[in-house]
Amino acid sequence: MCGRYYVDDDTAREIEKVIRQVDEKLRREAGCSVTVRAKDIHPTDIAPVLAVSNGKLCCKLQRWGFPKLQESSGSQGKQVIFNARSESASEKKMFRESVEHRRVIIPATWFYEWNRNKEKYTFYRKDRTVLFMAGFYSRFGTEERFVILTTEANESMKPVHDRMPLILEEEEIVPWIFDKGQTEAFLHKNPCQLERRAEFEQMSLFG
Repeated sequence: MCGRYYVDDDTAREIEKVIRQVDEKLRREAGCSVTVRAKDIHPTDIAPVLAVSNGKLCCKLQRWGFPKLQESSGSQGKQVIFNARSESASEKKMFRESVEHRRVIIPATWFYEWNRNKEKYTFYRKDRTVLFMAGFYSRFGTEERFVILTTEANESMKPVHDRMPLILEEEEIVPWIFDKGQTEAFLHKNPCQLERRAEFEQMSLFG
């Protein structure tokens, strides 16, 4: 599961670097023109994603979470669906077309998770400054909205939660976004091991 994550200035620079490595001409013409501010990202917030625009990789701003339909009226309610299980997303009517045609990467500096005792943990990579979370998007009215894919927790995540974001490597960004022939393999990928720190450990530094 992933219900909150964080982005900072290093994340913005990493986005620019990825786009530059893919296509120098693209960086000059489209680049990452959005402004990324250091803050926690919650469901329904607008956040940067890496996506396709006119056949090119670019940075876009999208809202986190698909509107949830109310069963009684069939209309869109205030609640949102912000995660989708990677094992079954391509089979669900609500997600199938987006997984096939509108895949994105959601960059984050770290994300948070809570255990059964409501204790908060921060998860991050020790070997780099940015996590690349796999997701997909769809359009609702005039607005594009994204969902983060989750998968079964690996050993670094299991002590806290049984689900985690589907995290890809930098070299997997382009295949994930552009090559639908590799989608199914990525959906069953085992993410990298993560570092974690507990909030009480962070608080003790100031005690």
